Amino acid sequence: MKIEIWSDVVCPFCYIGKRKMEKALKKFPFASHVEIEWKSFQLNPDLQTNPNISTVEHLAQSKGWSLEQTREISSNVSAMAKKEGLTFDFDRAVVANTKNAHRLIHLAKESGKQDAMKERLLKAYFSQGRNVDDFDTLLELGKEVGLDEEIIKALLNSNQYEDAVNQDVYESRLIGVRGVPFFVLDRKFGISGAQPDEVFDQTLEKAWAEFAKNNPVLDIASSTDGESCDVDGNCW
Repeated sequence: MKIEIWSDVVCPFCYIGKRKMEKALKKFPFASHVEIEWKSFQLNPDLQTNPNISTVEHLAQSKGWSLEQTREISSNVSAMAKKEGLTFDFDRAVVANTKNAHRLIHLAKESGKQDAMKERLLKAYFSQGRNVDDFDTLLELGKEVGLDEEIIKALLNSNQYEDAVNQDVYESRLIGVRGVPFFVLDRKFGISGAQPDEVFDQTLEKAWAEFAKNNPVLDIASSTDGESCDVDGNCW
């Protein structure tokens, strides 16, 4: 059974949601028969990479909030992440366009390293203050998960997989994705946002029951929205 996940590298709830799905799969008796496919989604495709300001500063400017208010909101999200064993450092996070990061994830998919690449990019952005649009950084991170250096360089110096990224975004519109993360299980059931753990458990079991029947009917039914980043780039 395939689980497709639309998400962005700079979406905090996407990282939290990833951990929630992983938790659900650890308890799921048929997890070895589940395939995860990461789908590209850009919260702000027109964003200009700017390593000179932090994400907190950028957020305050774009939302018209004070730095104090922005740090309080960021702290609340960091507390949610901590419950999932994640460390977020928004003061170090670099404002970055994610198109190249998504292209790298598509490259990693070709060698079965897509999930590892996604995880490495999320950690780099949220925990390590790395610029996920910087070519040297992307080269280093790609090599860390086992991708070939010359193949990564060829990717970064071309527009390879740009169409694939755009296709993922187009598909998200077709199925009505309005916020990320968005999990589609067997193209029949959806989970919108970083829902409570029991939603992941129950939806996974329900999707598997339908999958086991080999029912071809397409009916994506989304549950009540959980914490997510919307199509306008709002995560707060």
